[in-house]
Amino acid sequence: MDKEQKVLLVGATGYLGLHIVEQLLANNIDFKAVARNRTKLLDKGVPEQQIIQTQVTEPKAIKGICDDVDVVISCLGITRQQDGLTYLDVDYQANLNLLLEAEQAAVSKFIYVSAFNAKKYPQVRLLAAKEKFAKRLLSSSLLQGCVLRPNGFFSDMTELYRMAASGKVYMFGNGEVRANPIHGKDLARFCIDAIARSESELDVGGPEVLSMNQMTQLAFQAQNKPSKSIKLPDFIRRVALSIVKRLPEKWGGPAEFFLTVMGQDSIAPAFGQYTLGNYYRDELSAKTKPQRV
Repeated sequence: MDKEQKVLLVGATGYLGLHIVEQLLANNIDFKAVARNRTKLLDKGVPEQQIIQTQVTEPKAIKGICDDVDVVISCLGITRQQDGLTYLDVDYQANLNLLLEAEQAAVSKFIYVSAFNAKKYPQVRLLAAKEKFAKRLLSSSLLQGCVLRPNGFFSDMTELYRMAASGKVYMFGNGEVRANPIHGKDLARFCIDAIARSESELDVGGPEVLSMNQMTQLAFQAQNKPSKSIKLPDFIRRVALSIVKRLPEKWGGPAEFFLTVMGQDSIAPAFGQYTLGNYYRDELSAKTKPQRV
């Protein structure tokens, strides 16, 4: 990208956002980062004058936020529902508030991070909200919209590691459903690369396609434990999905998403260099090793 361009990063303190911050700093890119809490950004070495602390869900609070900005990158979305906000409040409306500001400020490009296969599952509340915004972004005639649809993050695979640590991993079906999740570092680099690309929609996944059985084996190997998995009939997943769909979004939304995408292969175009085995061994195992006194 042109080093003279100024970037506004929104959702800067989430899993992906913090990795994008690292990329922006490493590449000496002029940027400002938007967050509700500045502590994580300060800890990453972001100068205080480059941090905007505000509530993106409130249109008045972000008035003029895109002035003198060339590119907006938004990875804003709900991970854990708090404050009574819904997917439509954040994944759709808060991003729309930001887009309206970007259009008014004559921003040249708006990059939005959705999710792989989101268009395939309009019945899933989280994905429906994301794609409602993606559709509005791509219809804009005032700026160049770009929707990134990454596969699952390595951080989503942490639960497998935790189950392996307890001695057993539970999974649905025969364990042969495949995916290629991506490390936040690789995805952050992909986001920065997208600034200079012309495509309006980009799917992306990690460098290796793995079955659930293979992911489970990697989790056990990283902890030097014998592999032991309990395979539950897939109809249990389907029954559970039918139940969580009826629950209020706060409780049922995340489970609805995961139980849906776990039902079939999820393989996106490969990108990056970080492998799941290394993530389990080098990152998660390092965190759980006892510290010497």
